Amino acid sequence: MTDLPALTAQALEQIGASDSLPRLDELRVHWLGKKGVLTEQLKMVGGLGAAERPAAGARINAAKSELQSAIDARRATLEQAAVAQQLAAGRIDVSLPGRGEVTGGLHPITRLRLRIEELFRNAGYEVADGPEVEDEFHNFEALNIPADHPARAMHDTFYLDNGMLLRTHTSPVQVRAMRERKPPFALIAPGRVYRCDSDVSHSPMFHQVEGLLIDTDVSFANLKSVLHQFMEALFERSLAMRLRPSYFPFTEPSAEVDISCVLCGGKGCRVCKQTGWLEVAGCGMVHPNVFRACGIDATRYSGFAFGFGIERLAMLRYGVNDLRLFYENDLRFLAQFARG
Repeated sequence: MTDLPALTAQALEQIGASDSLPRLDELRVHWLGKKGVLTEQLKMVGGLGAAERPAAGARINAAKSELQSAIDARRATLEQAAVAQQLAAGRIDVSLPGRGEVTGGLHPITRLRLRIEELFRNAGYEVADGPEVEDEFHNFEALNIPADHPARAMHDTFYLDNGMLLRTHTSPVQVRAMRERKPPFALIAPGRVYRCDSDVSHSPMFHQVEGLLIDTDVSFANLKSVLHQFMEALFERSLAMRLRPSYFPFTEPSAEVDISCVLCGGKGCRVCKQTGWLEVAGCGMVHPNVFRACGIDATRYSGFAFGFGIERLAMLRYGVNDLRLFYENDLRFLAQFARG
């Protein structure tokens, strides 16, 4: 038989020098596997005499046990080193300065909507809400816009398969209010509205605020006074305001509302197209046909209504030149409104 002590010493030297778990497993197979060196030595015992076999087998088994113990000890050492290496690689230097937390903020559209609601609540108006999926009666017919009315062409409407539609304005909220309660009352209806339009100054989904006040002896002068005070409070400055005759099916008389340009002070600039005026809203006295559709006595009560786009006012208040910036979720843009 080959010199067993020499083989054992060679195996122990290789095991001690192994520097990885895969290499250690290779040595285990080489020395102790089914076809390993010591296993082959054990097979040779059968060729010895009967008197020599027990002692030879005992020596080989002792050598195998010694090598197995060395392998187990080396494996424990290598595994501990691997864990230490992983811990060192993932070590966090707690002495480094922290990244801090970024404080969020309200979206500029939400910020302005809440400001508008606050101003009107302070003036005694209720904030009302209604469904965004509407029927044609509330969205058109009750507002003096029958099926054959040319004003329908002004509202590029999203129609649904079930005959319903996405509201094109928040006026249906006013219709529901007039049908559900008795005058006098005053309310505004902020919310999302939808139209088939999209460019630098239009979005298929945008936000409107429409207002309604119904009482006895309500005049156009009351309407102008409310809008003028609101615009000055919103932009926090003195503003000139003018009303231009216009047409809306649900109001008569109707007017477009212009204010002096908030960017140039009425001197003329690119935004106001050198006119010094900015169109910001539409308004008028509630049409008697609308009162009749909602069950209100038009001979006893009068009222005014107005409406404006929140995005339009936000662009003017915050100096934004592209409506699409409000919806692109660019954190660099939105972070400017989280600071105050």
